[in-house]
Amino acid sequence: MKIALGADHGGYELKEKIKQHLAKKEGIEVIDFGTNSTESVDYPKYGHLVAKSVVDKEVDFGILVCGTGIGISIAANKIKGIRAANCTNTTMAKLTRQHNDANILALGARIVGDVLALDIVDEFLSASFEGGRHQKRVEQIEKETCNLF
Repeated sequence: MKIALGADHGGYELKEKIKQHLAKKEGIEVIDFGTNSTESVDYPKYGHLVAKSVVDKEVDFGILVCGTGIGISIAANKIKGIRAANCTNTTMAKLTRQHNDANILALGARIVGDVLALDIVDEFLSASFEGGRHQKRVEQIEKETCNLF
């Protein structure tokens, strides 16, 4: 499994911990799109880089980190085909894979602690999309507009 990582300065330290955590797991290859320090950078760049690698199928999933996980997930979701979910607990991580077929996990380094963040990563990567009744909803997300009535 290939995982793309990306973070801004607020998420850099947690990204590095996630990278170390994933490096210990057999069968996981990590591609790090940066940033590579705590020097201030703009999160949309890293959200877009990781999202592009996911939609281009260079990687299986992406993990993004910024201070809250909000901005970087919004940036990633601008790329057609991305379903980035900002998760703050393991249940959200599991259900966003099972029900939404999320392909990017976003985390807030200032919101979740390191231990919880690693548990969220593990849960996200181990869960699978259930399809079924959820497939129709994912297809609706992918459309420009959906029939509201």
